[in-house]
Amino acid sequence: MSFWGKLFGSTKTAEIPGKSLDYKGYLIEAMPFKEAGQWQLAGQISKSGQVHKFVRADRFSDKGEAADIALAKGQLIVDQLGEAMFKP
Repeated sequence: MSFWGKLFGSTKTAEIPGKSLDYKGYLIEAMPFKEAGQWQLAGQISKSGQVHKFVRADRFSDKGEAADIALAKGQLIVDQLGEAMFKP
């Protein structure tokens, strides 16, 4: 935990890859992390060495459910943005 996290009591833990999915040439990885006693929805999408990370406000009591929804959100991002997600 960082200095500021210890000082102000952050409960956020490191993102650990969970489930993954190959979708339309992209690798979507669910990376839920523990925040305030629940699992925060997060993940990353990668293709050809480029990575797009995403975090959503949704929180779940079950890590598996958070991972499943992260994969679905990742598919939605791919469908809506495609290669544009990698642009700054």
